[in-house]
Amino acid sequence: MKLGTRMKITYAMVFIVPLLLIGISFWGIGRLELQQLGGRYGVADANLSITSDPFSMFNNIGNTVISQLQTTIQEKPAALDDVSYLEDINSQLGTYSSFIIVRRQGEIYFNGSDDDDVVIEDTDGYQPAGNYIIGDTPYHLRQIDFNFANGDEGSIQILTPVTMVVDQLRNIYTRLLVISVIILFVASSIAIFWLYQSIVQPLGKLKVAAENIKDGNLDFNVVTEAEDEIGELCTAFEEMRSKLKEQIDINMQYEKENKELISNISHDLKTPITAIKGYVEGIRDGVADTPEKMDKYIRTIYNKATDMDKLIDELFLYSKLDSNSLNYSFAKINVNDYFEDCADEISLDLESRNIIFSYHNYVDKDTIIIADPEQLKRVINNIVGNSVKYTGNKQGVISLRIKDEPEFIQVEIEDNGKGIAKNELPRIFERSYRTDASRNSSQGGSGLGLSIAKKIIEEHGGKIWARSTEGMGTTLCFVLRKYRESGIYE
Repeated sequence: MKLGTRMKITYAMVFIVPLLLIGISFWGIGRLELQQLGGRYGVADANLSITSDPFSMFNNIGNTVISQLQTTIQEKPAALDDVSYLEDINSQLGTYSSFIIVRRQGEIYFNGSDDDDVVIEDTDGYQPAGNYIIGDTPYHLRQIDFNFANGDEGSIQILTPVTMVVDQLRNIYTRLLVISVIILFVASSIAIFWLYQSIVQPLGKLKVAAENIKDGNLDFNVVTEAEDEIGELCTAFEEMRSKLKEQIDINMQYEKENKELISNISHDLKTPITAIKGYVEGIRDGVADTPEKMDKYIRTIYNKATDMDKLIDELFLYSKLDSNSLNYSFAKINVNDYFEDCADEISLDLESRNIIFSYHNYVDKDTIIIADPEQLKRVINNIVGNSVKYTGNKQGVISLRIKDEPEFIQVEIEDNGKGIAKNELPRIFERSYRTDASRNSSQGGSGLGLSIAKKIIEEHGGKIWARSTEGMGTTLCFVLRKYRESGIYE
């Protein structure tokens, strides 16, 4: 749910819903209370209009008893001479907190009040409604004029203390006000709790997450089920944390590999330097006392220096590849011509090493690829050199095959060396990784050859991988996209 929708719902929960509930409460509970009040005072049609005009209720208090009095006046006026009858009427009105005062010839004939000071002057005619204050107490007065049975003029005053009814109406108002406050409090509490759960709580998680990142701790997750803007923020924050952790892990792995590379290169440089130092000391001490020995020592020193030069060149090249600062010279290359030249060079070199070499080309003679000839040759030489290095003592056999695929050419270089263990196969393209943990110096190299090959092939838009069976040999494969006349090259 979007944050804007959530705020609209919150507004409805805080204002609209409480108003509806308060309205229902006023209509339902208020009506019930007024009906009970009307029953208490003998008002049959007590309704919500009384709340706006409470004095209208006094006009209807005790209507049943008053109707009875009017009937008696018309049909049995002699009954009004009977004090016991008047006491009975007064008792009935007493249930409504009212009482009567009866006058005869202007004098008080019957006073139904317990307070003799409660006296209101006689008024002319029937008074449907009137308010008087006697002492400190306001009363509502209704008066009926009549003639006794003997013809004397008389009047009956029905008085109701205003405070009795007003206090009960005030109690109804108070209860309705309390109910309204409770409704507002409950609705606001629900809205606040809902907002807290959907807004404040996720923001609290983000705060904790930010503090964790500040302290360098990235091993946590920002989990949220919200689908609003805050949920999107939490998701983005989690993605940022994940990317940051991934980048830090990569940097740590990169730093670890750098340390391993420095250690490996130091070892690889120390070995030829130590050999050169030993041969130089032998020459200086006169150990090479014959032309043959001197020639052997100098040739060995030259070979070791050449190995060091190759090692430094590989490091320099890898540094350029790693920093993406190597400039490629891409050109159209005829696959048949290019790989025939490569095969001729490889064949001469392997023949001098007593290694059997075979070359097979299965692509059309006019197949073209886009590549940097120099860097592609470096890839092939690195792979072949790696195969030679791990041939072992048996008769070495290396094959170069060019296979045709619909969109690519696939180059395979296979050897019959010692092979690579399955658990080590995924790591052979890592820089400075060697399957020989002992790092036999007789094999030489920096361990960067396959890593350099992988980077160059990937920069050509290709892919490189290896297949190997331990004890049987290894096949290194890479693919390059064919050139199309459309000029599109990926």
